[in-house]
Amino acid sequence: MKRLSIRLAGLQCMACLFAGCAVVGPDYQRPATGIPASFTEAGPWKMATPADATSRGDWWQLFGDPVLDDLERRARTASPKLQGAAARLEQARAVLGLADASRLPILELSPEVGGFGMSRNRPDQPENVPGNRAYDARRLRVPLYASYEVDLWGRLRRASEAARARLDASEASYQTLLLTLQGDVAQTYFDLRNLDAQLHLVATGVEIRRRARDLVTARWRGGIATELDVARAETELATAEAEFLALTRRRGDTERALAVLVGSPPGPFSIEAATTQAHVPEIPVGLPSALLERRPDVAEAERLLESRNAEIGVARAAFFPAVRLTGAVGFESSELSDLLKADSVIWGLAAGLAQPLFDGGRNRARLEGARAAYAENLALYRQQILVALSEVENSLAALRLLDEQAKVQARAVVQANRAAMLTTARYKGGLVLILELIDAQRTQLAAEREALEIRNRQLTAGVALVKALGGGWSGAGSLPPSATAPPASPMAGGT
Repeated sequence: MKRLSIRLAGLQCMACLFAGCAVVGPDYQRPATGIPASFTEAGPWKMATPADATSRGDWWQLFGDPVLDDLERRARTASPKLQGAAARLEQARAVLGLADASRLPILELSPEVGGFGMSRNRPDQPENVPGNRAYDARRLRVPLYASYEVDLWGRLRRASEAARARLDASEASYQTLLLTLQGDVAQTYFDLRNLDAQLHLVATGVEIRRRARDLVTARWRGGIATELDVARAETELATAEAEFLALTRRRGDTERALAVLVGSPPGPFSIEAATTQAHVPEIPVGLPSALLERRPDVAEAERLLESRNAEIGVARAAFFPAVRLTGAVGFESSELSDLLKADSVIWGLAAGLAQPLFDGGRNRARLEGARAAYAENLALYRQQILVALSEVENSLAALRLLDEQAKVQARAVVQANRAAMLTTARYKGGLVLILELIDAQRTQLAAEREALEIRNRQLTAGVALVKALGGGWSGAGSLPPSATAPPASPMAGGT
């Protein structure tokens, strides 16, 4: 037993010595990306360590719509896509556990009970067997086996690094999907509310055209208008009714799409028609540079790059010898009463080394493949940064230009409403033809619908900016409702 302890201690010292050897393969260094110092629309910005794990909070609350708040909560808890991403994250966590476990010794207890008997006609019958009877024996074994691969060149450590980086990438992928889902819910919800507003506007227009048709019909019967005027009024009414039905169909499609996003069956899912009071988030002056670093897709691309870098070390270590230590200790006896006695001790120790001599170029091919995979992920990482910068620029520019467009369109709506009222009065006085009235009403409806579309594009551009920045931010305000809300429709005052 004493000699066994000495041998075990010697092997342990060897393992510690080997474990202190250098790790082959390159250590990860963030590559240069050539990121500009600032955005065209706002800045300054820079890249630093990924901060995608930073809490983003309930950023959709910036829009101030309680129905949207409830939908986001439902999507977070019931979306099958998100649940699938969570399962993939657990798979990556399990892979890391396997990689870490490969760096530890394996211990296996393997008790064994058996027996055997010798042939009576065996030619080499032992002399101690009396007479010519069969020799029966029992065997009781309680061995403990141990094996350990000495990570002499850091192959296992690099494999663990790669698995950990992939776990981080999976976590970033989950955050990307979550942010995308939240953004899709918000944008689809705003589309739904835009359709509600347009339906209300078109329904008002249908009623106005119906009254105009009745007025023209009465004038025709009185001999003031022509049958052609009646036909034109009927055409305008039918066109408005058809547009109302088309918008109703689009609303149903949008509502069902929203049901899928929040993980609800489309059939029973329903959102009552209403006009949203959401406010377009204001873009703060001097956005913090850390926001772009929080984009989870950029972080995912970098962590995959880090994993590929570690895999180069794994492939490089395959060129060097692999050292494995094995050992066994336990008890063996033919009688249970003697099993745990000192004389029943069994043991074994071994150290093996495997050095590749000729593998037909397999290791070289694996190393070249690992390097090529790193180069691919490096290009993808740089591309993702360019996409991120472009999306932020586009969103900032869109919000700025849409704000200017909304102000101009508000003036157009005011003038279109005024023109419609004047034309209606002139038609009633017999000063203009029905064509002018129809044209004025059509222009009025188009101007108001365009104002609603701009309003919706502002909301969806605000969501796009939040997504481009990797989530919400602190200190963000919102534009006052009067600055972006579409003007109230005067069409109900119609003809």
